[in-house]
Amino acid sequence: MSAITAAVAVEGFEPEQLELHRRELTGYCYRMLGSFAEAEDAVQETLIRAWKAQGGFQGRSSVRTWLHRVATNVCLDMLRGRKRRALPMGLVPSTTAAEVMRTGDIGPEIGEGSWVLPVPDSRVLPEHADPAQVTAQRDSVRLAFIAALQHLPPRQRSVLLLREVLDWSAAEVADLLDSSVAAVNSALQRARATLAAQQLDDPTADDPAQRDLLAEFVDAFERYDVDRLTTLLHDDAVQAMPPYELWLRGAAEIGRWMLGPGAECRGSRLLPAGTANGAVAFGQYRSDGHGGFTPFALQLVRVDGDRIAEIHSFLMPELLFPLFGLSLTL
Repeated sequence: MSAITAAVAVEGFEPEQLELHRRELTGYCYRMLGSFAEAEDAVQETLIRAWKAQGGFQGRSSVRTWLHRVATNVCLDMLRGRKRRALPMGLVPSTTAAEVMRTGDIGPEIGEGSWVLPVPDSRVLPEHADPAQVTAQRDSVRLAFIAALQHLPPRQRSVLLLREVLDWSAAEVADLLDSSVAAVNSALQRARATLAAQQLDDPTADDPAQRDLLAEFVDAFERYDVDRLTTLLHDDAVQAMPPYELWLRGAAEIGRWMLGPGAECRGSRLLPAGTANGAVAFGQYRSDGHGGFTPFALQLVRVDGDRIAEIHSFLMPELLFPLFGLSLTL
């Protein structure tokens, strides 16, 4: 029996339920940490600690509660003394294509540990749930929401996630955190106030028409029809390009970027990569000029209503393509 299986082979819990708990734990740790790789490490450490401590588990709480208690302590340990992860929009003002062309500089690459990173929905969202629950869970992994969570102190972050994402009672959270119901309710109020100050956009429901919009986006991008592509964007759409800090605001500015500093993307191909963080993901492969293609960026495209609101181009193919099942050769 492996350490992971042994970690959950305790009274009231069957080993075959491992994947259900693993996915929920991974989603919880991802929201806490802002990185799927770190979330996987946290879940592995959780199960190892649980395995070592299983003799002390006497069924006074559910195994789910017990595992989340351990996972919370693991995440709090990992977050201690660490700077928050962010998106470019939370770090610097937007820039313009003209400014980049004037200076010839898009700025330095910033290390992977600075960024909120995407995750496939299939790795963190419940596999079998009613549509309303799936929608709520998808909203809770949007990149903007994950970035906003990073503004919360770790314990407040945990309280908010347990109460409002996992729908635990205040008494359950107080027991998990060895705290009081009053302290939990106070932490939740402070967390809500901090998130309200981040002015998050309201999520929109899925619409079959969005599939047609995204198909038009892919077609326009691959033909590099910038005029057509910009008509598919909201006037105040944003585009970000981690690991660089720079980001753009406005359909017109994104168009100027594509025809200016970003013109080397002409001739690219976009391959579907499922859904991620409540958005649709594509692998962008740029033309190498010799009839081939090289991996360039993981694009997350978020639709709001009848137009595209956000394009997050993560220029980290070696890190992210394997996670999304995308080949590093094309």
